[in-house]
Parts: sequence; C-alpha cells; structure tokens
Amino acid sequence: MKKYLNEDHTQPRPLVHVDGCSCGTCGKAHPIDPRMRAIMPDNPDITDGMADPNLAIAYDPLFAPALGTGVSRRDMLKMAGIAALGGLGGMMSSSAFAADKKKFSKPFDPVVKIGYLPITDATTLLVAHEMGFFKKEGIKSEPPTLIRGWSPLVEGFSSQRFNLTHMLIPVPIYMRYNNKFPVKITAWNHTNGSGIIVSKKSGIMTPEQLGGKQFAVPYWYSIHNIISQKVMRAAGITPVTRPQNAKLAPNECNLIVLTPPDMPPALAAGQIDGYCVAEPFNALGELKAGGVMLRMTGDIWKGHPCCVVIMHEDDVMDPARADWAQGVHNAIVEAQLYITNNKKSVAKMLSKEGKRYMPFPAEVIERAILFYSPADYSTPPAIQHPEWGQSRINFQGWPYPSATKEVVNDMRETVVEGDLGFLKNLTADHVAKDLVNYTYIKKALQAHPAWKKDLSVPQTGDPFERKEVIEV
Repeated sequence: MKKYLNEDHTQPRPLVHVDGCSCGTCGKAHPIDPRMRAIMPDNPDITDGMADPNLAIAYDPLFAPALGTGVSRRDMLKMAGIAALGGLGGMMSSSAFAADKKKFSKPFDPVVKIGYLPITDATTLLVAHEMGFFKKEGIKSEPPTLIRGWSPLVEGFSSQRFNLTHMLIPVPIYMRYNNKFPVKITAWNHTNGSGIIVSKKSGIMTPEQLGGKQFAVPYWYSIHNIISQKVMRAAGITPVTRPQNAKLAPNECNLIVLTPPDMPPALAAGQIDGYCVAEPFNALGELKAGGVMLRMTGDIWKGHPCCVVIMHEDDVMDPARADWAQGVHNAIVEAQLYITNNKKSVAKMLSKEGKRYMPFPAEVIERAILFYSPADYSTPPAIQHPEWGQSRINFQGWPYPSATKEVVNDMRETVVEGDLGFLKNLTADHVAKDLVNYTYIKKALQAHPAWKKDLSVPQTGDPFERKEVIEV
C-alpha cells in the first residue's frame, strides 16, 4: 500500500499490515467499512509513525545509529528488537547507546515545547497551553506539536525537540532501565481513560467469550496490554501472540499490535474481535465501528495510571531550573482542575470544530470524556463498580508510588513479543523511588487542595498514599 504525505485517500483503506506484523495474513486484508472514512482523522495515518512534515528534529546522535534521520513505521519495524515494544524497541536499541558513552547533558530551554498524540491522554498539557496556565506562571510555551506515533514522539523527546510530553507509563521504565536514558516521570496526565471494546457481531458479552478471538492492543508495553491480560487470565483465557491465521484453542485469545487509528476500521471489517486503547478511539468504535464497551478500564483498576508526564532528568534535578519546573507543574495542576470543571467545553476546544488539537468531531471527544454511567452500559455490564465514583477519564496529577510498583510487577507477568530481561534485577521499590520525582507535583497539589475531591484519591487518611484497588 502506498503511503505518501500527499496521498489522496479516495477509496476504502485496507487494514495496515507491515513488516514484522504478527497477523499472518499480510497482503490479504479486506477493505474496511467505508463508513469509517467520514469519521476517521483527516489524515488516515495519524499516530501511524509516518513522517511529520511539521516536525523538524535535530536528531540526538545516540539514536542516529538506530534510526538515521528518516523514520517510517515500516523502517521502525525492521529494526532489531522492535517487537519488544510494538513500535518502540528499535529506536532505543542497546547498540545505539553503546555508540556514544559520554554523559548525557541537556542545555536548559525555558520555553515549554510539547509533543503529543491526538488522544485524550494529552488533554492536560494541551489545556495548560491553550488556557494560558503556563503563561500565568511566567513561562512561555510554544503551540503543541501533534505527532503521528509513539516512536517519533519518543525520538522527538530524546533528541530534545520536546522538553515536556505524555508517555505510556511502561515506556519511561523501559527507557531508563533498559537503555539508561535520563528520563523522569514527574506527574500523571490523567487516570482511567481507556476501555475494552468488542464487536457486536462477535456476540461477546463476557471476558470468557474472548477465547478463540483476535484482540488488539496499541503497544506491548502499555497499560492496555496489562489490564486486558489481567481480565483474560481472571476469566480463564490464556493470552497468546500468534499469526492471525494460526489455530487457537477455545481458551486462547490472540493478541496483536495495531495503531489506534487502525483499530475501529479493523473492528468494523471483522478483522479483529476486540481491542483496548485510549480514548477517543473507544468512543469512535462505539459510534462508527459497530463496537460495544465490554469493560471500562477504570472500573477494573480504580484510578489507574496510563499516560504520565515525562521530563528530561537535567530539567528536573538541576537546582537552577527548580523554579521553572515548579511553574510547569503549577500549570499542570491548574489545567487538571479546569478540565474537571469544564469537560464539555474542553471537548469542544480539542475537536476539529474547535481549536483542532485533535482531528475528531466534538461528539466523539465529548463522549470519550463524559459518557459514563451504569445505565448506559448495562449490556454488557461495562461498569460493575459504580460505588468507586470514577469517570470515564479523570484528571489528577499525583503519581502514586503504589501504582508505579504495580505496573513494574505487572510487566513481569504480561505476555509480550520481546525480551523482558531488563526487569530481572529491577525492583518495584527502586523504580518508584528512582524514576519518579515527586517534589514539584506535590507542592503544586498542596497549593490546590481541590484535587483531593477526585475519587481516585483516598477520601480519608493521607491523600498522597493509597492501596491499589483492582477487581476484574
């Protein structure tokens, strides 16, 4: 399939299969339901790892041996070890770091430069810029740059094109401890915000019925893969990674990696039976791809992390930059409180009818942020713990150490394609203390006590400590 920046997509677009794909049917995909063309992003390759003409990166020499200066998803998937991250491993190969052993040192840039994917996980950073919360702190911020995939987003961050971004929580764990890259988690962008969608045609009403089915996740190292596999194992289903044409036992569910924009079309075409991903691709699946919500992830793991705020270690740890870093986190907390109190207007602002931060209609983003009640999701019962008081997506910034530890331990148990050897001698306690900086976000939250009203925060006792609640 041709993929050019100026390609005119006038025909139904096939499911994207690439080198390294685990489907086993490359070149045999059927056209997707043409209904999807009216609702999918203006550029069908959005978040697909294609080159972004609006992104000029001065590539860090540490990464040049792995990537060069022209990166496409097909190139990425040819790199050794790419399956380990479902789109990230090749760009952070050990050989790339071995090529240059000098100590990494980042010059200070006081202008906030944000890279983001067009998912609701990025909302906090987008609102902090759009509503002037950085400016209120005396900090200049450039208009955020939309990036078309996790791989180029991490490369943009690592090469210092961006100094503030959101990232799937397992990714900085991989970056810091597998590749010794100086990254720090400094806050959470949000909690919850994902779901497990299944096709109405599949007849799946319970997790036990995922046996013998095809199921997609956005990356091997993602909270989506972790939670989906928790649900499967609790239902007696064994997660496996095989070609899509391989025979499955009745109690096996086959996992494949698809980019989020490919998931609703694949579901509509019957090429997969379900997926777990960030919003608004669940709302899109419900509205346009014949999907139904099987479970809300925030109803499985109460207030779970997904995308976290990451910064360069030098920006976090250098005392000369402390006032700037504190101002960044003050803005983040103010943005989260603003979103919580203005969800409908924020959805409009993000949409293509608003400020066009995301290429989706307001109705899709509004559903992705607001549509959540047991009455709306009774069949299947996607919300089984209404007493938890969660929302479809919540916004609070405290990076609970208990959740970081849970993610590290879960990574050991989660089936992926790739080597998890770097976790062998890594303790969850060490990661929670070493990877995460708590100073700035805690001070910002203490100055804005309204954050404690979020029901992912313990309502009694110390709000900065909690026991993780996971009930599949």
